Amino acid sequence: MLRFIDISNHALFYYYLAANLIYLALLLTAIVSSTTHQRRLASIRIELIKVSPFTPPISVVMPAHNEQECIVASVFSTLQLDYPNLEVVVVNDGSTDRTLEELMRHFGLRRANVLYHAIVPSAPVSGIYLSDAYPGLIVVDKEPGGSKADANNAGVNAATSPYICVLDADAILERDALLRMMVVILSDPERIVAAGGIVRAVNGSLVRNGALIEARLPSGPLEIIQVVEYLRAFLLGREAWARWNMLPNISGAFGIFRRDLLIRAGGYRPAAIGEDFDLVT
Repeated sequence: MLRFIDISNHALFYYYLAANLIYLALLLTAIVSSTTHQRRLASIRIELIKVSPFTPPISVVMPAHNEQECIVASVFSTLQLDYPNLEVVVVNDGSTDRTLEELMRHFGLRRANVLYHAIVPSAPVSGIYLSDAYPGLIVVDKEPGGSKADANNAGVNAATSPYICVLDADAILERDALLRMMVVILSDPERIVAAGGIVRAVNGSLVRNGALIEARLPSGPLEIIQVVEYLRAFLLGREAWARWNMLPNISGAFGIFRRDLLIRAGGYRPAAIGEDFDLVT
């Protein structure tokens, strides 16, 4: 028994030693990668991408299920993003609350008789709504598919842009987030077919009218740990893995994909639990 405990102690020690050495290597790599990326952004006039006629359009797909409390602020914030030729596709995935009603009331939606072509599989669509006040907004009302992947597929079917940005319905982006992501893709559009952004918990931050005013730490210790974990996973981890061309996943909370390749892959598999990892794999 003592021999077993001794072996277990050594195994746990070497495991944690190896894990922390890997985290240290990821941290150092992320620092180098982030510094290089910031220098590249500083050397590029992002405003030129905004006004260039060659900047490809983007369709932001926002799957929503029972999001009546935040959907209006999130959609309004997304419509205000600093990006040309922006299309916002909200997918009401069988919500049982007032998600659709809130969207109709605040954005003046009207039911439209438009063609919906199910290129990738999803649950049946009940209707498509457009807004005269916000021409770039499309709302897809569909029967519940039982998964976020199914709702994403409906958004991909309704989207018309060559790039798809999948965004959580309760997420808020910085105004220039899409411009910064497209800087990387446009540097080599044939080889770079997808990109991901940094995701962090909004707890404690100052948000006003759907816009992030100031990033702050929350007051509770558990919430602070959550923020640290998000930074470790999204900022340090994925930045470092991407530097080595070994990025295992692009988050389903905020990621951009080439639409033609997404369709060629068959879209998202509705039965997949982790639809983002499943798609990238």
